[in-house]
Amino acid sequence: MAGSVIGYSMDGFDLLILGFMLPVISADLGFTKTQAGSLVSWTLLGAVAGGITFGALSDRFGRIRVLTWTILVFAGFTGLCALASGYWELVAFRIIAGLGLGGEFGIGMALAAEAWPTSKRARVSSYVMIGWQLGVLVAAFVTPALLPLIGWRGMFVIGLLPALVAFIVRRALDEPEIFVRKHVAQQDSFRLLVKDGRTRKMTVGIATLCGIGNFGYYGIMIWMPSYLSSNLGFSLTRSATWTATIVLGMCCGLIGFGQLGDRIGRKPVFGINHVGAIVTLSLYSRITDPHTLLWVGAVMGMFVNGWYGNVGALVSEAYPTASRATAQNLLHNFGRGVASLAPLVVGALATKYSFSAAIALLSSIYVVGVAATVFLVPELKGKELD
Repeated sequence: MAGSVIGYSMDGFDLLILGFMLPVISADLGFTKTQAGSLVSWTLLGAVAGGITFGALSDRFGRIRVLTWTILVFAGFTGLCALASGYWELVAFRIIAGLGLGGEFGIGMALAAEAWPTSKRARVSSYVMIGWQLGVLVAAFVTPALLPLIGWRGMFVIGLLPALVAFIVRRALDEPEIFVRKHVAQQDSFRLLVKDGRTRKMTVGIATLCGIGNFGYYGIMIWMPSYLSSNLGFSLTRSATWTATIVLGMCCGLIGFGQLGDRIGRKPVFGINHVGAIVTLSLYSRITDPHTLLWVGAVMGMFVNGWYGNVGALVSEAYPTASRATAQNLLHNFGRGVASLAPLVVGALATKYSFSAAIALLSSIYVVGVAATVFLVPELKGKELD
């Protein structure tokens, strides 16, 4: 679990510092708002390709070995971003860094699920998700302090640090027992995701949930500093503090709903969170008082992201060991592919209408999540891994 959490925290750190650095990079290299927002989109598209590739490699060659590869790719090309002198050069580095970023999540999630008992699978999957939020929190506090001192290029150099994590992970961890026992290298891990009608229906339902979760998350988090700055006149430091409160709410939601998922099941948690997201996002977009915004943002964070650990648990239960990492990465990164449009959509809505309107409209996507939960997603709480 520690190896999974640490690796995933590095991903969260990288993506949020990019969000904070967009105005500085744009000013230095002369990017438009659309170009700046697209850097996140290109990273997420790279993550989709990396998720598909590295997930299948993990099911074939082992969790630990391939997890190490993903961290090294991610760290190396994040560091190379510091050398970029133009838009397309930076895009190329971000895409390749995204390959590693996309591969890391599903492997870490499969590792944790295979190492922990059935009765605690939702909570341990939530703990892996918290790794991302911890990285985001560090970025929210470190970026305002370091960015004025070392600039955006120096911040990307810090992205080389995960390479040390890769070394530690490779030396300290062994393959999970269930993977060693049930590993079948020659099986087609992709075919197992659509092997029959029931499995195809389940795959569509989980993919829908992943798309909604990622679109809502990135639509909020990438533009939140700009929303607070343009609508309420917040400084960078104050924007970071208010954004961090949302992330703390997400962490509390992951812990609480992870525990709840192990007790009452995955589907009830999905329903509660989707309805809560609809209500709190609509409310958040109408608030102008900074102090009210602070606590409502925390509650919003609980509902917007708190359910995602249960998705990780559901995917681990839905597919066999031979395709578990493939499923985790393919479905989660399908969601990231959908989410690659979120910064562009929110930016376009904000330009045409307002940031408040864009945030409010995000709430409508969670209605689809309610439908997917009711009609497509199975309840697999307590199921032993195949």
